[in-house]
Amino acid sequence: MSTAVLIRQEGAVRILINNNPGKRNAITAGLYAELPAALVQAQADGEVGAVVLTGAGDFFCSGGDLGQLALRRAMAPAQRRQGLEGLHDLIRAIRHCGKPVIAAVEGGAVGAGLSIMLACDMSVVARNAFFSVAYAKVGLTPDGGATAFLAEFVSRQILTELCLTGDRITGDRLYAMGAVNRLVDQGEALAEAVALAARISAGPTRANARIKTLCLNAFKADVDAQMEFEAQLMVESQGDAEAAEGIGAFLAKRSPDFVALRGKVNVQ
Repeated sequence: MSTAVLIRQEGAVRILINNNPGKRNAITAGLYAELPAALVQAQADGEVGAVVLTGAGDFFCSGGDLGQLALRRAMAPAQRRQGLEGLHDLIRAIRHCGKPVIAAVEGGAVGAGLSIMLACDMSVVARNAFFSVAYAKVGLTPDGGATAFLAEFVSRQILTELCLTGDRITGDRLYAMGAVNRLVDQGEALAEAVALAARISAGPTRANARIKTLCLNAFKADVDAQMEFEAQLMVESQGDAEAAEGIGAFLAKRSPDFVALRGKVNVQ
């Protein structure tokens, strides 16, 4: 039975809960194993349209457990690297999940917890939540893609300041940067994230997966390369049963029923 990740289902929304509330949901070895597996299961489940990732209790994730990190000083560099790969595989699992992943953040996200939040496709954040790239305060450097994710939103100068000072970042500031999709009152992040995920889940599952891939690729490709990728996925989409339903519904002046297509053999 899963203990590091609790799994709930609300309609077409799969909710994955980082379950370490006694340590403000600090990252555990169990999370490294169970969260990627849960994302793979969500992707394979035809009844799941989107995923919401949150933390148990009143905090999203406080990052690495410093008690465990302190033990790594005595390890050989190769062993330290192996530990980091658990985090990086988790980040990759979020990024490459074929279903949209939405973070629901209460309390805050610190260190690698911020990386996990920013790896998600969207985020819903409580106004009172705080964030920090806190590594320098304990003599460490960022990991989990933190610098890459933040560089999508801020200048090099602001990125450097955030990483060198480890100062707290408010939800309002992250929202102003464009790194947060919704700001909500305390205690409402999960409900708002589930509502957003449910809205997305009513859409075309295969097209949504392609759109997620396009959005991820847009930040590393030049315009010509991105248009080529768009053309490739548009050709795939035009032959998809989802497009037949969506275009047919538009021409018939009715609402499309993409949910009815889930689990059926696709027609190319």
